[in-house]
Amino acid sequence: MGKRADATMAAGQPPAATPARRRRAGKDGDGAERHEVIYQSISDAIIEHRLRPGARLREDALADVFDISRTGIRKILQRLALEELVTLTPRRGASVTRPSADEAKDVFDARQMIECGLMPEITRRITREDIRALRDMATREREALRAGEQSTAIKLSAAFHGHLARLSGNATLAAFVERLCSRSSLILAVYGNAGHLGCESHDHDDLVGYLEKGNGERAQAFMGRHLKAIEASLSLHGEEDETPDLYTIFSR
Repeated sequence: MGKRADATMAAGQPPAATPARRRRAGKDGDGAERHEVIYQSISDAIIEHRLRPGARLREDALADVFDISRTGIRKILQRLALEELVTLTPRRGASVTRPSADEAKDVFDARQMIECGLMPEITRRITREDIRALRDMATREREALRAGEQSTAIKLSAAFHGHLARLSGNATLAAFVERLCSRSSLILAVYGNAGHLGCESHDHDDLVGYLEKGNGERAQAFMGRHLKAIEASLSLHGEEDETPDLYTIFSR
C-alpha cells in the first residue's frame, strides 16, 4: 500500500476507489430492480432485431457492458431462456434463439387457436377507451412501417396483439399470447421479408373496426386470416451465426 493510501487511512478515510473497485462495487450492488432493467434492455434489443437470431451473447461482454456480475447476467440469460428468446448451449454459451421452420408453424398454429378464440370475449368487454388506444397503436405501427423502421413496426405489432389479448380479461392467456408474439418477432427476423410484416398495413385498423361494431364473429374470422397472411409471407431459410458488437448495441 503506498504512502498516499497510508495517509488517507490515517485520516480516517478509505483510499480513493480505482476503476476496478468502482466496477466491483457496482457488481456487488446487483439487485432485482437492476436486473429487471437489464432484462428489459436485452429483451427489447432481441425483439427490435438489434440482436439478430443466432447472435452470441457472451456473459463476460454483457457483464462489462452493464457493469454487473457475471452471476447476475447468467440469471438474466436464464430468464430469457425460459421465455425462449435465448438459447443456452453447454460449452457454447448463450445465443439469441433462432426458431426452426417447424417451430414457426407451431407458434402460428398456437396463435390461431388462442387469439381467434379470444375475439368473442374481447368483443363483449371492449370499451370506447380501448378502441381509441388500439387505433393509436395501429397508427404508430403503420407510421413506423412507412418510415422504413421495420424492427419498430414489428415490436409495435406484437404490443398491439398483446394489448388486445389482455382486453379478454384472461391474464394467463394474455401472458401466453405475449410470449408467442415475442417468438413471432424472432420468426419474422429470420424468415420475414423486408418492407412489410406479412400483412396489409391497415389490417389492425380493420380488425378494430369489427370490434367497434361489436361483430365478434367477423373479428374472429379476420384475426384468422390476418395470422395466416403473416405465416404465408415467411420465406423459410436459415442465417449464419454472428457475434454482435454488444458495446455498440447497448451504448447509452
